[in-house]
Amino acid sequence: MGETIQSVERAAGILRLLASGPRELGVAELARAMGLPKGTLHGILRTLVHVGFVEQDAATGRYRLGGTLLHLGSSYLDVNELRTRSLNWADALAGRSRESVWIGTAHEGGVLVVHHVFRPDDSMQVLQVGTLLPAHATALGKVLLAYDPYGDAGAAFDPPSGATPHASANTPHASGGAPHATAETSHASATATRGDEPAVEGLPAFTPRTITGADDLAKELELVRGRGWACDVEELVEGEVSIAAPIRDGRGVTVGAIGVRGAVERLADDGEPRITIVSYVRDAARAITRDLSR
Repeated sequence: MGETIQSVERAAGILRLLASGPRELGVAELARAMGLPKGTLHGILRTLVHVGFVEQDAATGRYRLGGTLLHLGSSYLDVNELRTRSLNWADALAGRSRESVWIGTAHEGGVLVVHHVFRPDDSMQVLQVGTLLPAHATALGKVLLAYDPYGDAGAAFDPPSGATPHASANTPHASGGAPHATAETSHASATATRGDEPAVEGLPAFTPRTITGADDLAKELELVRGRGWACDVEELVEGEVSIAAPIRDGRGVTVGAIGVRGAVERLADDGEPRITIVSYVRDAARAITRDLSR
């Protein structure tokens, strides 16, 4: 590899800061975080504003991510082969399970949600495409850690750098009836990237049931590999359960995971996931795997 271009690296650093920090940042805040003179920073910001990657608030002078960058991010998700091959099977899984369906891939130590199908009922729900979930506290993440082709279970101890920007997330969707926000939709993304509990042994606890220790996580991943699916029972959000299974490509490499998320009273009995729902999830994962192998 040849030498990198410093100005491009600096521009990328600014974009990451704007994506992971508050909604808007001023020049002074960006300069301190980047360790750059304000004059140098101004030049890079002017260029980013010119190409639409960054916008400047006319009233405050502060900067935020621009619409062009968000469009590029959502375009990546639209053309992602995993998502494209999974659309029909995800819809079918939502219909069979009567729960919301999530498809994710490994990204920056977490799980990037590349597709989300609403639960087929009359409740108001929030689109979670683009959300970055913690790997150790979700069924999707446990699957990806357990079947990581590089065997890097320690990736769970590298926290995501921040929520991935996206154009469509947090978009309300009403499908009729009396609208009400559910815990799984209104609370998941807020909780997923913020551990309200103190970290224990390197992993943040989102509820009292979250796995936080390295040894406990290793045992859990071994269990996932042994049975071929994963679950989290109130580990990310109290009162919610998720179940997931691996999606593999033609080489047999796990490239993603598909799962359902819903209320504990619907998806679990005596603290254990309902085996009927597990079979639905595994059927969908196998079907997508077959499509990717063709």
